[in-house]
Amino acid sequence: MKRDLIVFRCLWAALASLCASFPAFAERTYGPGVTDTEIKIGQTMPYSGPVSAYGTIGKTELAYFQMINDKGGINGRKIRLISVDDGYSPPKTVEQVRKLVEQDEVFALFQTLGTPSNMAIVKYTNSKHVPNIFVGSIAEKLGDADAYPWTMPWNPTGVLEGTQQAQWLAKERPNAKIALLYQNDDLGRDFVRGIKIGLGPNGYKAIVAEATYEVTDPTVDSQIIALRESGADVLVMAGTPKFGTQAIRKVYDMNWRPLFIISNTMAAVESTLKPAGLDKAIGLVSASYFKIDPEQSSGDSAMQDYLSMMRRYYPDGNANDTTNIYGYITAMAFHEVLKRCGDELTRENLMRQATSLKDVAQPMLLDGITLNTSQTNHHPIGKMYPVRFDGKHWQLLGDATNK
Repeated sequence: MKRDLIVFRCLWAALASLCASFPAFAERTYGPGVTDTEIKIGQTMPYSGPVSAYGTIGKTELAYFQMINDKGGINGRKIRLISVDDGYSPPKTVEQVRKLVEQDEVFALFQTLGTPSNMAIVKYTNSKHVPNIFVGSIAEKLGDADAYPWTMPWNPTGVLEGTQQAQWLAKERPNAKIALLYQNDDLGRDFVRGIKIGLGPNGYKAIVAEATYEVTDPTVDSQIIALRESGADVLVMAGTPKFGTQAIRKVYDMNWRPLFIISNTMAAVESTLKPAGLDKAIGLVSASYFKIDPEQSSGDSAMQDYLSMMRRYYPDGNANDTTNIYGYITAMAFHEVLKRCGDELTRENLMRQATSLKDVAQPMLLDGITLNTSQTNHHPIGKMYPVRFDGKHWQLLGDATNK
């Protein structure tokens, strides 16, 4: 009897000790792809195909997280970013994302790049309740919080940028004759919709011609020729680097000198302007929300941190390429969201943290621009600054336009 009592007391003590430890265990709640030492993230990038110039973004993001891992990771966990090629082909994106979710069992997707690519997967990822954070697209519909609660874009919307550019244009050239050239997908259509909103009901009449192109087209030469014949003195274009390069070169070589406005998606000096010829790009107008020129920011500590990372972790990358700065900034923002999750690394909490950013400052963003999200607002960046290219650098033109 006495021995039974001793056994009972031992069992009771063990049970009490186990119960006391439950809160500690409860503090660590994990979703797929998470352990005590690792967080597995997935990503598709166009390392090949018509917009392969964007592939360097993925390499920069891989470099950033390698740097973070070398410093101990995020809350003690290393980030394993699985970055795969989709060739900017929507069917390939679907295939790769299914593999990342169902075979690799990633915790979340980060920065899947491209408007058509993301439109192809958005219903799937939302049906699976897989967060896709800071998507690389300007398509407004990808930020529809009601339709796609598990998706959050990064880029300012094409509508926002187009509206701002049109408002600036209306003041700069009130009697303009405008020609529009845009990629025939949500990237191009959203930007042009913003242009028309910004011009207003009367300014809308200033548009004298429109032309589109497909991402599979070899060139946009024929569209440029047709738009010039319209008599336009302003050319507005929304698209991707390859076609931006072609258009800048063709416009210049035809001795056509319109005021040329381009979308932020093809404003990179290294991947768009240099291939076209910097002398041919003088006078271009675009917009930005982050520091895009290492030479002009030589005394900036945040820019020096970026350059240091590039030298050590991505030495083959061009640190002056705006697309690499973009990759660095998006990785830094995702780092912040993961850090806020603490030990509650569930997909639900990841979305909770991503949708509760309030005036979050990032050192590589331009002054006055912070990250703001909510359960109904999945677009973290709400303003941009107009800029003009002077042959070497993009120069700020004026104040940012708010949402």
